[in-house]
Amino acid sequence: MKPINVGLLGIGTVGGGTFTVLKRNAEEITRRAGRPICITTVADKNLELARKVTGGDAKLTDDAFAVVTDPEIDIVVELIGGYGVAKELVLKAIENGKHVVTANKALLAVHGNEIFAAAQKKGVMVAFEAAVAGGIPIIKALREGLTANRIEWLAGIINGTTNFILSEMRDKGLPFADVLKEAQALGYAEADPTFDIEGVDAAHKATIMSAIAFGIPMQFDKAYVEGISKLDAVDIAYAEQLGYRIKLLGIARRREQGVELRVHPTLIPAKRLIANVEGAMNAVLVQGDAVGATLYYGKGAGAEPTASAVIADLVDVTRLHTSDPEHRVPHLAFQPDQVRDVPVLPIDDVITSYYLRMHVEDKPGVLADITRILADSSISIEALIQKEAAEGETHTDIILLTHQTVERNANAAIAKIEALPVVQGKVTKLRMEGL
Repeated sequence: MKPINVGLLGIGTVGGGTFTVLKRNAEEITRRAGRPICITTVADKNLELARKVTGGDAKLTDDAFAVVTDPEIDIVVELIGGYGVAKELVLKAIENGKHVVTANKALLAVHGNEIFAAAQKKGVMVAFEAAVAGGIPIIKALREGLTANRIEWLAGIINGTTNFILSEMRDKGLPFADVLKEAQALGYAEADPTFDIEGVDAAHKATIMSAIAFGIPMQFDKAYVEGISKLDAVDIAYAEQLGYRIKLLGIARRREQGVELRVHPTLIPAKRLIANVEGAMNAVLVQGDAVGATLYYGKGAGAEPTASAVIADLVDVTRLHTSDPEHRVPHLAFQPDQVRDVPVLPIDDVITSYYLRMHVEDKPGVLADITRILADSSISIEALIQKEAAEGETHTDIILLTHQTVERNANAAIAKIEALPVVQGKVTKLRMEGL
């Protein structure tokens, strides 16, 4: 049977892994796809690298636009990344009637609505399993495996860099800055780690998952994003004492008034499986009304794990290449005319529990003042630690865990607590999820 011809844009880490795995497992993949899948053309600015990886088994060019307009190419794999030229190339490939496979979560989270509309109009597929959680087939699970369910919420450790940093901070008791340097030295963090440590990368992925889970458009600009750079090692230690682990979670939750879409450091009970995901691993927990909770765990990055997802998409597109566009799985799981523009709730309207740490004068009546303020805001306390003041010290820490409340109520109570003359500095606030 005639092979499917693939044009690969970018042969860096994931592109190289894709080329290698596709070649190594060619026979197995052909048996599954029903016809050979061949990367016939590779576009990369670094032709020397491309030559080294391909070993002369593909045509090479430094002009990616020549690939997306080549009539011989059936599927374009975009592994360049970013919002700029990648968007132009993807739209040009679609315009030329080519299916697209991409690992570009930033592009889809920001421009996905436009890209999917263009693909729908042209009758081509855009597949993006590799855009979220590397080799874990979470997109397929949400879009197909859980299709009988009304998905209630999902929560994911979807950035390996931050999970590695938090694991090291907990294990070694080191401050954030020291562990970040270690992560950079080991290759887990980029030279400029901003997208990872400030939660932007996780927010891109959470945006994509929320759209598929709830049948809503991509709304990255509405996501609440908070990273781990200001997290103190002392809070990780206190959380541990209280039976919790701190993880950077991407959370999407269905509410009556809309959808919560947020990324932030979160306390999770240590007995939960997801709380024990360590190092650079990823995990996504999905709650469906019929199936209950399902957990997806594995490598969220790396050459071959991500290549695994890229090639799974190539096989899917190959199987459906000649099918009627009306009978394919919709991009966002729901039929395009059934995608609903449900509002994403502002962070002030989010309902969750809180960890509060405050540095206070060590004298009678302080705790009573604080608990009175919380009670006036209808916030009840689940657990409390009051540390003994060190010898010669006049201040100590109070740590409170609250029951669920609306964020705006928590913020109003915190402002009143900070105004007390016995409270020194700002109150540290972290959100908690029971999952």
